[in-house]
Amino acid sequence: MTTVWTEERVQGAQAGGMPVRVYGAKSASRAAPIVLQLHGGAFTGGSLESGAEVAGMLVEAGAVVVSADYPFGEGYPFPYPLKAVYEALLWSFEARARLAAKSSKIYVAGAEAGGNLAAALAMMARDQQAPPLAGQILISPMLDPCLATRSLRMADAGPAGCKWAEGWHAYLGSADKASHPYASPSTATRLAGLAPALIITSDDDPLRDEALSYARRLRAAGVAAHEHVVPAPTGWPCSIDYCESQERDCIAALSPVIQTFFDQTRTGPAKRPATQAHI
Repeated sequence: MTTVWTEERVQGAQAGGMPVRVYGAKSASRAAPIVLQLHGGAFTGGSLESGAEVAGMLVEAGAVVVSADYPFGEGYPFPYPLKAVYEALLWSFEARARLAAKSSKIYVAGAEAGGNLAAALAMMARDQQAPPLAGQILISPMLDPCLATRSLRMADAGPAGCKWAEGWHAYLGSADKASHPYASPSTATRLAGLAPALIITSDDDPLRDEALSYARRLRAAGVAAHEHVVPAPTGWPCSIDYCESQERDCIAALSPVIQTFFDQTRTGPAKRPATQAHI
């Protein structure tokens, strides 16, 4: 996996000089896809360093990657982190000619908590009609604050005190925010018009059921949603951003899957309805 990167900063009302790492800009082919990548950590941890392995995998798939060091924790509840990464998404689009080419397509990608933000960004890009988004890549996404799926129960996760319960508490701040589709994408009732999705999970992923349920709901809404289930054992999602050798092999094997998704979606972004939503 590549470790070559440069660091820049995104200025904005919420980003406030947020650091981003840009991977692959010097080695990418012309008009390579540009991916805003968001690390995991259940809204209570994670970093640019922890997300570097996934960033490298995206570069191997042919992308230029903008990895964002977004704010998280109890001091930054919803919608603060989402607004900050939306500014990073706009920055990535505006910088596309410098990072790759003016014709480069823009994607979002995220693992676990980053998958939550990536899914929400796809909704914001549709509703705000900017930027034109070619696709969303959700890896073991954290989508459902109810924590009641079978895959979570089988992993003995979900009760108060587990990392996802603590993460949802830190991110939502108050229970009323759990019904906002940007905060918990599993609750969204309007999914039509979203960018095509690649949803990746694994047989032993505690977040598997909410990921696959979201893929089914996207398809029912007319969104091109592809799912890829990695055979167990993987140790996901806890080890996605801090992977050992076995998990690293699983992540590396995703490069051709994602490259195929790029090939299928680079003809252009999905059409968007003329509607607008605010958070």
